[in-house]
Amino acid sequence: MKLIINTFYLLALAVISPKIVYRMVRHDRYRAGWGERLGNITRLTDKKCIWIHAVSVGEVNATRLLVEKLSRLDGDYEIVISATTDTGYARANAIYDGKLKVFYFPFDISWIMQKAFDNIRPDICLSIELEVWPNLTMIANKRNIPVVVINGRLSDRSFPRYKLIRPVTRWMFSKVSLLLAQTEEYAQRFRYLGCPAERVVVTSSLKYDTAEITDVIEGADALAEKIALEDERLWVAGGTGPGEEKIVLDVFTKLKELKEFADLRMAVVPRKPERFDEVANMIEASGFSFVRYSKLKGTDTKAQNKPEIILGDTMGDLKKFYSLASIVFVGRTLVPMGGSDMMESAALGKCTIFGEHTFNFKQSANALLAGNGAIKVKDGDELFEAIKKCLTDIKYSGGISKNGREVISRNQGATEKTVTEIAKLLS
Repeated sequence: MKLIINTFYLLALAVISPKIVYRMVRHDRYRAGWGERLGNITRLTDKKCIWIHAVSVGEVNATRLLVEKLSRLDGDYEIVISATTDTGYARANAIYDGKLKVFYFPFDISWIMQKAFDNIRPDICLSIELEVWPNLTMIANKRNIPVVVINGRLSDRSFPRYKLIRPVTRWMFSKVSLLLAQTEEYAQRFRYLGCPAERVVVTSSLKYDTAEITDVIEGADALAEKIALEDERLWVAGGTGPGEEKIVLDVFTKLKELKEFADLRMAVVPRKPERFDEVANMIEASGFSFVRYSKLKGTDTKAQNKPEIILGDTMGDLKKFYSLASIVFVGRTLVPMGGSDMMESAALGKCTIFGEHTFNFKQSANALLAGNGAIKVKDGDELFEAIKKCLTDIKYSGGISKNGREVISRNQGATEKTVTEIAKLLS
């Protein structure tokens, strides 16, 4: 099996290497961390070790409360964090600021992963959502190191693909010590793919716990001052994907043609940093006055003449933008990209709107809609009508905001359940 897996990886690498090179040159990605990707990882201490792997920004954000609670476990463990993407790596460093060892996830080729295990020396491996890698699980299993999938999910898009390789998934999941699923639906899918039923536990989603229920976000006042936001209403389109910026710009144009929205301003925050320049050009071509927040952040400069559109082209500031919003559209949902995190906006008490493509956040989207805590739209026309109604009918939008926050509150508690299950394995 090891030979088959390694051969598959090498063939896949040959196929995707031109894409990797293109992104290195064009978008300045994948340039850092090659030593760690090849297994050359150095720990900070010689303590017992909990290895947490998170792919990108969303998964890294979900580790915050988990790490806080794991650090209180008996045993005095060093917690280390790996990430796959550059943005995930940067986010982990921003959150933990040198307090934890953060490194790039090593390639799941057997001899590389062996070296990584020799260097990390984990006592347990925790993988966020669906990061189950064949060589990692095989090596951990041989060394009697538990592998736990936390916040586990199998989306409607992913599940049919995994069904096609069910013999492989059955072999792989048989080596997983514990699988903590977000919902019973996901739990059933994991059982079908070969995870022993007694090892599957439903805990809800960690992201409910990291969605901060508050009215005050540190740094939001400074952001408001930088973009010269005073009494104007602000619409935030957060985590947008390709094709959506044109839709939100068209909707903003239609809104600004109505005199009751003369004071409305908009912040657009694309999900991927490599798209910042593309979106900036798009906004500039729209004819609206605009400013890139990256030109203001960390400087003495403030926006002049209250630009109608602010491009949020910095990392780690989306929550601040949300906290200033009168209304929020959560991106990657009007295009089939699976959605961005809508829990953060709802927890902040913001009237939250998203599209139909939410398969990466199915449970959260359904819970918010069932609790009348969010609005779903199918296209730009419905988005226009929803924003128009919410900004003119304050009682209506206020009810959506209140309900959304209550849905988040009701679903919290996954972190405590997760840590309880992990502690059982460690003891």
